[in-house]
Amino acid sequence: MIHALSIRRRTFMCCGLLLGLLAITPIGTGLASGPPPAHLKEHTITIDATKLVPPSWWQVPGVTPSIWASDPESLDAPKTSELRALALKPGTYKFISFTFDFPFAVTLDGTLDFAASLDQCIEGRGTQTLVVRCKRMYPHGGERDDYYNQKPSP
Repeated sequence: MIHALSIRRRTFMCCGLLLGLLAITPIGTGLASGPPPAHLKEHTITIDATKLVPPSWWQVPGVTPSIWASDPESLDAPKTSELRALALKPGTYKFISFTFDFPFAVTLDGTLDFAASLDQCIEGRGTQTLVVRCKRMYPHGGERDDYYNQKPSP
């Protein structure tokens, strides 16, 4: 009898909580309605690394399969010979290939941003297509650093 009263009391409290939640939820909106917040919305971002020769593989960690698998024949990672559309939420990501990696960001409005220092190899700032044109970055626009032109002191 005491156990039955305890169960009734718990059931009554749970029903009261649910009714309270329904009472504070605006009518017609439900608990999960409307568009998702901007930081949770996925945007279609296309990665175009087709200009890289010879073809290889690339990855965006946490989004695409890893390029660090031991067998290239069974690699599931994207190849540079094909375009790949990814569903990315706003945030910071990293493009990684075997010879070159760099960070990029997806903004709240779904466009790309990256450091201006990458402009010699990367295109697509303000768009939804990231174009990778180089296998590696060269500092100072590809010019040899003055450090290597130094002469030893006599």
